[in-house]
Amino acid sequence: MNDNRDHGNNRDNRTVLVVGSGPTGLLLAGDLATAGVPVTVVEKRPSGISNLSRAFVLHARTLEQLDARGLADELEAVGRPLDRLRLFGRLALDLGTLPSRFRHLLVIPQYEVEKALLRRAREAGVDLRYETEVTALGQDADGVTVDVTGPGGKRERLRAAYVVGADGMRSTVRTAVGLPFPGRSVIRSVLLADVRLAEQPGTLLTVNTVGDAFAFLASFGDGYHRVVAWRRGRNPSDDTPVGLDEIREITRLALGRDYGMHDARWVSRFHSDERQAPAYRVGRVFLAGDAAHVHTPAGGQGMNTGLQDAANLSWKLAQVLGGHAPESLLDTYQAERHPVGRAVLRSSGGIVRLAMARRPWTLALRAALTTVLDHVGPARRRAVGRITGIGVRYPAPFGAHRATGARVPDVALAGGRRLHQALRGGRFVLITPEPYDDGGAHGERLAVERWAGDRRTSVLVRPDGYVAWASDSAGPAGIGAALAAHVG
Repeated sequence: MNDNRDHGNNRDNRTVLVVGSGPTGLLLAGDLATAGVPVTVVEKRPSGISNLSRAFVLHARTLEQLDARGLADELEAVGRPLDRLRLFGRLALDLGTLPSRFRHLLVIPQYEVEKALLRRAREAGVDLRYETEVTALGQDADGVTVDVTGPGGKRERLRAAYVVGADGMRSTVRTAVGLPFPGRSVIRSVLLADVRLAEQPGTLLTVNTVGDAFAFLASFGDGYHRVVAWRRGRNPSDDTPVGLDEIREITRLALGRDYGMHDARWVSRFHSDERQAPAYRVGRVFLAGDAAHVHTPAGGQGMNTGLQDAANLSWKLAQVLGGHAPESLLDTYQAERHPVGRAVLRSSGGIVRLAMARRPWTLALRAALTTVLDHVGPARRRAVGRITGIGVRYPAPFGAHRATGARVPDVALAGGRRLHQALRGGRFVLITPEPYDDGGAHGERLAVERWAGDRRTSVLVRPDGYVAWASDSAGPAGIGAALAAHVG
């Protein structure tokens, strides 16, 4: 794009353009609009939520984030909880001891999550533009200019302070800013289908590997089951037609039966990649979700990681665009989320490699890992924390309180409130042992609460539920200084 740009009549220099209306883009847009930031979402697909679901699991940390937005309870009513996560062989991780309100994973189709996030985004005033595709992007010191083609071939030039690419693995935004997407294909010719079953499995999730065959069944609760099937040595291209007979055959090999699957509403063949962009930010352009990282579906971490990206970035953009924080705050998105994406690539890749182990040394490693996780509590807790997101902790500045950067559980507050309720609206939450009055200096951006119990630590919780600052002895002056530094 050349520099002879007509910036047009923009509302102001506080607008954010989000490319992609999947769960990541919708949560981000809804957060920004709730914080008063004008947001436009462009999506090349037609309007409407497809009932063909890619992801189907919400983990505990994501449910906590959705609870802080008032959405978790309605999704819990639709989905089906599972308190054990089976990875391979006899290894199953117990989620019932998670230090969370949500001591389970929730089996729920992605489209149900999208419905809730779309409704929230619309209610917050997000401008949603469907059948609209990005064709060019350029940025300067003051903003980003994006050329789009809309319905009927209408061309338009949009201007925004920042752009977030949440447009998936084949991200147009990532390509436009020149970022590579290094990595490789891990598994080829994975078969997916949503089917009805004549026989119901005995468990909510059914998974097994026998020889070179792997199969996975999960109930959506609406009469359909997701089936994932793969057989080593079969590597046709992604565009090779998929027949239900092929899926039945692999399922019988892996699970011993095909449960009478019939009436497939969707079948697909794909390859599973492990890739990560080297940077999640280039100037005024950010990447989130699958545009930034993709990995195997093992552990069900894909959609969850993208939603956590959005929760991390949204409040930072709102702080900067509202004039409450320096632009350098946005650099912490890369510092905090890129290592998490790298860890998810490693953990999901490790799970799938061990699940499909066949060499003696990899089988021995899998057996040893199973034994360790079965009998060593700290190792099991670390594994559960990594997969569910509960164990994620962000780096803290040198000399900061030991709690800084840690996730804050849904703690009880005075007056019968919970932390997740206080966080709603994208607020910071200050929790103190004694009453504190900020004089209304921070308006609706800060909720001041007291502990329900006798804790003596003062804690400032970021809008994404992590500790921004804490002190065991700060008085009003110290608290005021912390609020000035972090809330603005």
